[in-house]
Parts: sequence; structure tokens; C-alpha cells
Amino acid sequence: MRFSLLYGMLGGAKTWEGGRAMARKNSRNTRGRIISAAWKLFYEQGYDDTTVEDIVFESETSKGSFYHYFDGKDSLMGTLAYVFDEKYEELERSEVLAATEDAVDKLILLNHELYVMIESSISIDLLTRLLSTQLLARGEKHLLDRDRVYFKLLRQIIRSGQEKGQLRRDLSVNEIVKAFALWERAQLYDWCLCSGEYSLVSYAARTTPMFLESYRGGHETGEKIF
Repeated sequence: MRFSLLYGMLGGAKTWEGGRAMARKNSRNTRGRIISAAWKLFYEQGYDDTTVEDIVFESETSKGSFYHYFDGKDSLMGTLAYVFDEKYEELERSEVLAATEDAVDKLILLNHELYVMIESSISIDLLTRLLSTQLLARGEKHLLDRDRVYFKLLRQIIRSGQEKGQLRRDLSVNEIVKAFALWERAQLYDWCLCSGEYSLVSYAARTTPMFLESYRGGHETGEKIF
């Protein structure tokens, strides 16, 4: 009797926890659909010509859901990091990344795939606006959030690369992560400053491998760079 009662209580607790987990997943999916739809429309129609109604229709959600997560269209400007992380999640699950053995090659692949996405689906005007707001923001800076999929994936690749001797070990994982993230931000800022007058993908394809060569195993100097 007591065992049955306890089992029933535990079963009820699991069901309740399962319900909470499902609700959290649905919440993330709804918010994610709104963000993905918004940035798709910003690129296709332009930011000024995209309305909340357009975003709700494209995301197949509701106005109530939209305003539950966002105060208005302007609030979506800080969500580009989420769009980037969706791409990183897709790459993390991809066969091409799994089949790439060398850590430097993995980082080059991440860099290339993100820039292809940016050039083909992100308005340079909106990217410029986002980077500007991140410079002026006094509170949370989304691009620097260490809990992002981006930083978790970089740490995983770099840690594995050091263990295999592919990356230098005189620098910590976090030091190499910081250097790589800084390199990518510098490229994006320069591309925006130049109003996209050159191909981000082509330029990075030439320069990123050269930058990463200095982090290969065997280049240890014992000097700290950050």
C-alpha cells in the first residue's frame, strides 16, 4: 500500500516535470519561430516594411505570443545572436563537421558557413545596427554571452584539439576561444564599416586559415596573448 502510494507520487512528479519540460520546449520553439520569421522578412522586405502582423503570419503564431516575448519589432534587433546560434546548432549536428578531424579545419568550417549565411540572408544594414547597439549597450551584450551555443561549441572543438595535439597547449581553451571570437567580430565590424564592398566569405577564406595557423600545435611560445 505504502509502496503503491509512493510509486504513484513519483509517477505524478515525473509527469509534472515532463509537462514542465514540454512547456519550456514549446516556449523556446514559439520564440524561435518568431525570431526566424522576423529575420527572414527583414532580409526579404526590409526592416521598415515588415510589420508585426507580417511576422505573426510568417511564424504561424499569434499577436499574443509575439507580445509575450517582445515589446515590439525593435526588440527583435537584439536576437540576431539567436539566429547565429541556430546555425551553429545545425552545424553541430551535421555530418560534415563530424567528418572533419582537424580542429583548425573545424573552426574554418564554422567561420565559412556562418559568413555564407550572413551574406545570403542577413541585411548588412541590420547587422550594422546590431553591432552598433552592442557597442552602446550598458546591460546585457548578447554577442558576448558565454552560455551561447557558439561559445560552447568553440570550447568543445578547442579542448578536443588540444587533447589531440592539434592546437597549442601553452594557451588555455578560453584564451583561444576569446582570440577566435575577437577575430570574427573584427571581420564583421570591418565588413559593415566598408558597407559590404567586398565579399565577407571570400576574404575570410583567405585570411582565417592564416590567422588560425599560429594556434596549431607546435607553435607554443609560453607567452600569454590575452
